[in-house]
Amino acid sequence: MDYQTLQVRYEASSPGGKEDICFLQLYRPDANNTINDQLVDECTQVIDGIIDGSYQKVKVIILEGLPEVFCFGADFKGMADELNHQNTSAGQGPEPLYDLWYKLATGPFISVAHVRGKANAGGIGFVAACDLVLADSVAEFSLSELLFGLMPACVLPFLIRRMGFQRAHVMTLMTKPLNVQAAHESGLVDAHADKSEVLLRQHLLRLRRLNKTAVQRYKNYMNSLDDSLSSAKPKALAANREVFTDTDNLEKIARYVNTGRFPWE
Repeated sequence: MDYQTLQVRYEASSPGGKEDICFLQLYRPDANNTINDQLVDECTQVIDGIIDGSYQKVKVIILEGLPEVFCFGADFKGMADELNHQNTSAGQGPEPLYDLWYKLATGPFISVAHVRGKANAGGIGFVAACDLVLADSVAEFSLSELLFGLMPACVLPFLIRRMGFQRAHVMTLMTKPLNVQAAHESGLVDAHADKSEVLLRQHLLRLRRLNKTAVQRYKNYMNSLDDSLSSAKPKALAANREVFTDTDNLEKIARYVNTGRFPWE
């Protein structure tokens, strides 16, 4: 398909085999790889095609961003434009994005986040939702939401599941970036290297040996052991809607986009 916010390609894990590895690149270079409704919709189309569509043979999804920025979170400029047009509906709301992350976390495949550069706010949601996280040596990870009067409501269930309550709590409160070494020590990153493309290929040498049916059965079993993501969803959506319908927050976001002034200035 002709995607506007993604670049997608498929590879065969063995010569002459079926295309069972999907490379899904978030691609909004003119918008700092931020998240908008179209990106969520297009990612969901790809994942749905792998779960129950024409690409059911896919057993590994590689989620990537740009070399300098993996994903920088919500599209504040798009939100400000909506506010300038007197539209405070906040788009389609948080549920489609939460559902997308849930599919990445629980789907019948292995999801691998390949992080280069900066991952912030909602970008951390993409990272934490994946089964494995590989990063380059200059990758940075941050949750900036509280600086804008917001909170990473939908991110936190995935982040807590990956790195634990207290570490996710501190990361949220401090708002400062973690370098790749700190992210690795905290459990957010599984492995990192100067040449992360080589690291990714090394992991694929192992992952490509796995049988699709075995992966699917294993993920189903693991999902049955932990239902925290589904049980947290109503609270996460409610908290997200609370902060993103606060007119004071929206006005500060619009001011930041238009003038570069932070909310505390």
